[in-house]
Amino acid sequence: MFHLTHYNIMENKYTRLKWLALIIIAGFFFFLAQAAFAGNKSLLITSLPQQQITGKVTDKDGIPLIGVTVMVKGSNTGTITNLEGIYNLPVAEKSTLVFSYIGYKTLEVPFNGDMEIDVQLEENITSLGEVEINAGYYTTTERESTGNISRVTAEEIELQPVISPLQALQGRMAGVEIVPGGNQPGMAPTIRIRGRNSLREDGNFPLYIINGVPINSTPIESNSLLGNTGIDPLNTLNLSNIESIEVLKDADATAIYGSRGANGVVLITTKKGENQKTGLEARVYTGVATVPNRLELLNTEQYLQLRKQAFINDGVEPDQYNAYDLVLWDQNKYTDWQDFFFGGTSSITDVNLTTTQGDENTSYRLSGSYHKQGSVFPGDFNYQKATASISINHTSKDKKWNLNFSTNYGVDISNIVGNVDLTFSALRLPPNAPSIFNEDGSLNWTDWSEAGLDNPLQGFFNTSKTQANNLISSLGVSYEILPGLDFKTNLGYTYFNSEELVKRPKRSYNPAISESINHGSSHLDIDRSSWILEPQLNYSGSFGKAEVNTLVGGTIQESKYSQLGLQGQGYVSETLIGNLSAAESILNASHQNTEYRYAAIFARLGFNWDKKYFLNLTVRRDGSSRFGPGKQFANFGAIGAAWIFTEETFLKKENSFLSFGKLRGSYGTTGNDQIGDYGFLDAYEATPGPGGLYPTQLANANYSWEVNKKLEAGIDLSFLKDRIDLGASWYLNRSSNQLVGFVLPSITGFTTIQANLPATVENTGLELELSTVNIRSKNINWQTFLNITIPKNKLVSYPGIEQSSYANIYKVGQPLNISLLYQYEGIDPETGYYSVADINEDERFDFEDRVVIQDLGRDFYGGITNNISYKNFSLQFLFDFVKQEGTFALFNAGDLSNQRAETFQALDNNSRFQQISASSEAFNAYSRVLTSTFPVVDASFLRLRTLSLAYSLPSKVLGRLPFNNGKIFLNGQNLYTLTKYKGLDPEIPFDGTSFAGLRTITAGLEIQF
Repeated sequence: MFHLTHYNIMENKYTRLKWLALIIIAGFFFFLAQAAFAGNKSLLITSLPQQQITGKVTDKDGIPLIGVTVMVKGSNTGTITNLEGIYNLPVAEKSTLVFSYIGYKTLEVPFNGDMEIDVQLEENITSLGEVEINAGYYTTTERESTGNISRVTAEEIELQPVISPLQALQGRMAGVEIVPGGNQPGMAPTIRIRGRNSLREDGNFPLYIINGVPINSTPIESNSLLGNTGIDPLNTLNLSNIESIEVLKDADATAIYGSRGANGVVLITTKKGENQKTGLEARVYTGVATVPNRLELLNTEQYLQLRKQAFINDGVEPDQYNAYDLVLWDQNKYTDWQDFFFGGTSSITDVNLTTTQGDENTSYRLSGSYHKQGSVFPGDFNYQKATASISINHTSKDKKWNLNFSTNYGVDISNIVGNVDLTFSALRLPPNAPSIFNEDGSLNWTDWSEAGLDNPLQGFFNTSKTQANNLISSLGVSYEILPGLDFKTNLGYTYFNSEELVKRPKRSYNPAISESINHGSSHLDIDRSSWILEPQLNYSGSFGKAEVNTLVGGTIQESKYSQLGLQGQGYVSETLIGNLSAAESILNASHQNTEYRYAAIFARLGFNWDKKYFLNLTVRRDGSSRFGPGKQFANFGAIGAAWIFTEETFLKKENSFLSFGKLRGSYGTTGNDQIGDYGFLDAYEATPGPGGLYPTQLANANYSWEVNKKLEAGIDLSFLKDRIDLGASWYLNRSSNQLVGFVLPSITGFTTIQANLPATVENTGLELELSTVNIRSKNINWQTFLNITIPKNKLVSYPGIEQSSYANIYKVGQPLNISLLYQYEGIDPETGYYSVADINEDERFDFEDRVVIQDLGRDFYGGITNNISYKNFSLQFLFDFVKQEGTFALFNAGDLSNQRAETFQALDNNSRFQQISASSEAFNAYSRVLTSTFPVVDASFLRLRTLSLAYSLPSKVLGRLPFNNGKIFLNGQNLYTLTKYKGLDPEIPFDGTSFAGLRTITAGLEIQF
């Protein structure tokens, strides 16, 4: 669409980097060849006579250790211990067994002919609490981290029957708020890390990084029902292939990503092949999902009684035009429309297969999966996903060269309800309404047309098919130049393609008007691709009590986006719908291409003294093609510090009640360039037909980077030898120089122009995290994890807001997510209808009268997880909770639509509901009161989000089976919700007529060979 000539200076750099990329890829194949020779040394060992041995691995207290890797040294033969700590392994004479486990010292035991070898592993004191945490460009530990990083592991997410990995994070992280996008599989959830920073919705997406490669986090556009929230770009990932998910929150953690880290960073690391481990793992589960809740609505008798009373009160005679439900429709018919529209059962099937192999130099992991999920709505709709991934890791014999290569490829196909909102009809249709379908399965038009209505499922035979293909690949090569000095290069490539076809056959619509309707189709093709190259130089060294870790690197990234949309009309037959060559005409064709270029240099200095005092400095200079000349570059940085005060002599006691204590803090700036491309240029598009252009955008080359300043203070404590861990974090983030489309008068011919608005948004909050080891014994282990977040969001300042177009959307001193409401005044004694306050007494009701501000955000939220194991059994369950307000509609007694059952109380003159009426005056009063304080209710909830029960097959059973380890499991999702909210789903508490999470129960089997 445009050529950015002011970026031509970067072209030569891109050319050189592409040659460098080719050299790196060539090196990759060289290492593969080297790896082929590395595995030959195991042939001699495996050819010797072997004996099957067994044993048990425990810690110093005799507690079984689960998942300990047991290998025959120098070979590919190995296994892991089960839930009893038992292993079984074929071993040749004169072999050596190697036992390794995170947090414990590796142990080598020579095989002396004993058929049973029990071992006790010793804790590695230096590794306690030292599980590596991915901080993006480097790794750290929970003990030494100066930033705020939350982490969940594979065990917490891999068995959850959800589509997107974001859904698996609900309730598990402080400061991370996730709200489902809707009730259709594949709809993008909304994720907010420490609140909303930007006035524009598309400026609040976090940065997604998968194996070091950034991907576009903006949901994919759709013309189907998925278009309500868009399609989640993470849908095509296999949850079983994820090793961990880290979320970076504060400035210290995110500043190294510069402008891309303003809204937080989500780091997803996939599983890799493990050294000295060979195996095959299969996992399958199946189950069902249903809508967990129903509204209490009027039955036929109650509904008709209210309707008849409405006409009596209005003094109007019912007839076939104003009361077809009383005159034309069966007075004894009752249909539970909720059961009809979303009372079905959705089946779920998931199959996952993984193989790993490796030795001390080379390892690989190959996995594939298939997931299928049905629909609770009537019709044959489903969602399918297939994924494949490979990970290869190689280290040269001299340990100087390291190579990591991974590719994740996923395809998902969504066949959902074709542009028909079934939930709306289910809750509003009168209970005595006619049947939807005829006996032959066609739509019933006769009974509905008699009342002058369209069938509520008009469009039911429309179909939509959205197929997405997603490739994410990364290659990392490092070389140790000198001891402590490494050169590393990361290269990544991503490609996403989405093809959507919506078919609209004539039989979906009223045959009485079929002559004016043609078979039609909508087409939407989207391509996203990007490549990134990041060379880095790392140095680590010790100087007495001082340790230094430095990092210097650069980033060059190029992203391309293409969208093609059009409609086909006039197909001769239904079978040809979608074949554009058979369409009589093509309408509304649009095509756009954009290109985004990004470049940066960054550096980090990590310093600690005596493992007590830690300092972390990060700086980054970013350049973005989304800004005009002279505005493309900006500087960002942060400082983080920590003090482990329990290492001080006066607190360092062997049996101290306080076993660990750390104070930390950080301050820094990040930016934001999440705006459209080319906003600083005049834009034109071609007119249909020969020669012509028309303007579509006004130029403004003066806007610049949005700036986000972050401040944090925190404390981490451990008590009773790490049996109780407590963490508290306070944060204050301010985002200014807001990048928003400034609204223009219609006389200009344009709706907006890109600009910086003088607004400042503030997010503050308190995050608390608590973990406890309640029981730790030989047979029973019980751990509890609690997190709670108390967020506050407000618009700190916006000079001139009252004269801007945002005066009725935002208020200074209030959160961004607000609703302006009328003040409810009760029932008007003269009319008997709902009344709201006319603040300015001008006898009109408009925004000047909507003076009550309702905060639509959450007062606090969090989750509590319990992990319990008893011998071969393990139980995990998660409750998440939210304190919030919502609204609940459907209380217009007498209206020609079904209502909440409690509106039957309107027959009582002392009812809180207005007089029963079908008049336009009553409807207008109801419409106003919907945006008043009247329908506001408590929508807080406590939900049993996840429950997993597993049983590991005992060794005596495994001895008779052809595999080494086996586990059967049962999983439940959204099983129970405790709430006062009477709507369908308190997680989407707006009018009470929507739902998101289904109640899901699955059972499965996992085996390892």
